[in-house]
Amino acid sequence: MLVGVVLSLLAGCSFSQYPVRKEEILIQPVQLELQDRDVEKTLYPLGHEPLNISFYGHYSYYTMPQWGTDPSSKWIQDNLNIHISGISADGNAKLTLRKMIASKKLPDIVWGERDLDLEQMREEDLLVPLDAYIEKYPNLKHWAGEKVLNLLRASNGRIYYFPNYYSNRAYGNAGYVLNKKIYRELGSPKLETTDDLYQYLIKVKERYPDVVPFETGQAKEGHGIDQLFSAFKEDNLGFTRLYAVAEGGKMTSIYLDKGFRESALFVAKLMREGLMPSGAMIQTGDQVTEKLMKGKVAIYASANPMLDAMRADAELRKLNSDNGYMFIDPIYKQGLDRSKIYPGTYNNLGWNVTAITKSAKNPEAIFAMLDWMTGPEGSAVQMWGPPGPEGYWNGFMEDGITPNFTTRYGSDMDELTEIQAVSNQMIWVGNTLYLDQTKSNYERMLPKEQRNWATYWQQNVTWKSQGDATPFINVRPASNSEEGHIMRNLEEIWLDAREGALFGQNDEEVLSILDQAHHASMEVGFQKYLEYITKRWHDNIRVLNNE
Repeated sequence: MLVGVVLSLLAGCSFSQYPVRKEEILIQPVQLELQDRDVEKTLYPLGHEPLNISFYGHYSYYTMPQWGTDPSSKWIQDNLNIHISGISADGNAKLTLRKMIASKKLPDIVWGERDLDLEQMREEDLLVPLDAYIEKYPNLKHWAGEKVLNLLRASNGRIYYFPNYYSNRAYGNAGYVLNKKIYRELGSPKLETTDDLYQYLIKVKERYPDVVPFETGQAKEGHGIDQLFSAFKEDNLGFTRLYAVAEGGKMTSIYLDKGFRESALFVAKLMREGLMPSGAMIQTGDQVTEKLMKGKVAIYASANPMLDAMRADAELRKLNSDNGYMFIDPIYKQGLDRSKIYPGTYNNLGWNVTAITKSAKNPEAIFAMLDWMTGPEGSAVQMWGPPGPEGYWNGFMEDGITPNFTTRYGSDMDELTEIQAVSNQMIWVGNTLYLDQTKSNYERMLPKEQRNWATYWQQNVTWKSQGDATPFINVRPASNSEEGHIMRNLEEIWLDAREGALFGQNDEEVLSILDQAHHASMEVGFQKYLEYITKRWHDNIRVLNNE
């Protein structure tokens, strides 16, 4: 599942207001490299002593739920003696991380995108190499496989990142969610093309003045806008995070791309006509959730609308079982091949990564926890709650992998919806292959009315409409390279252009903003950057082809 967040480092000062013990956060000198020391064969026994871990999610919008208050993390806390304290980004992840680095006070775990900021931490020798632990502990090596592990290797040949939601098959939740009540009351019209979508949104605005016709979520992160971009271009896998698109074996300027320009015009028209939130660029996730829960959204498009829509669906169906939300197949421009339209992408490495910093007092214990979390028991606890006869699963089948789901699974799903809404925010090393394979096999045996809402729509819509973007992973340049400096300038130009185009007063103004952004990008070295990511893209293809 891809949520693109472009982050860079800023200078900062001390950072000591968080309740983390000093002896745990001061960066410890490592006398011997992990690869060069003898690692004991005995696995770290989780639960034999308290394991206190400080955790930082490197996203401005992310706040870790309080550990131990939801059923899943409470079970982990009570049974494995694991205690995790979250550090908030306070709305500015860039500054927060830079302050921690400058003051040499890092959390035990940093969770974020596998680019830019984390790469600089690796280059500054602030992260623990994981190779020996990967060889020692069973789960990551088994479930990820050599291809994923090789894609994770740094230039020095070592692995520093534990991947999240890695898989060898299609997955993802990006797409369009529809309010069933509003759709039904408007006559259930055809809703396939961008023209269909526009006409439908007009009808929504006319009949339901208190409803948001097209909800984007947090558009500042590309949500909603990127999904509409996908509607205007076949095989659109790079999206906007690279400021480039793939054409004829090369990466070229996004500002000149026909599909992107058409999508920018379409989005600006929706904004001008009041068909999407005027505060799309500044609204919070909580504000979006509230609108969905009250049924005040007609269509919601995002890189991951699943969690909020799942909870809102359950809430609306309490009053009327025919109401709620449903996914629809991807919207596309008339004349394009719908089977080549991807509102979201997946890759074998998954979404983001978890890194263990050299501030950690016991990095092996932390890795042991992460490896357990990505294995069958950890995955099951986080996804389906605590085991037991009163829960949703109780132990494993003879294979030791497949959970024994109880009769409660499929008949009483309300609590599971709440469990997953919270625990999904604390799945930092998700094993997509295990989770999807397990729940899909079981759900297929249930009647439709007993299936988990999210699983049903994943199987029937979202997994089928995600594009494989594995060849485009790790193509961003290092932040301290010449191309990295160019990219920071490109990011500033991109952010200004995206917001400016969104509020363009007419088509001419929108296209002028894109043209100016292209020229400004070329002046700061856009072509050199494009050549660099083109080479990295082709390098990935060779790795994937075992060349």
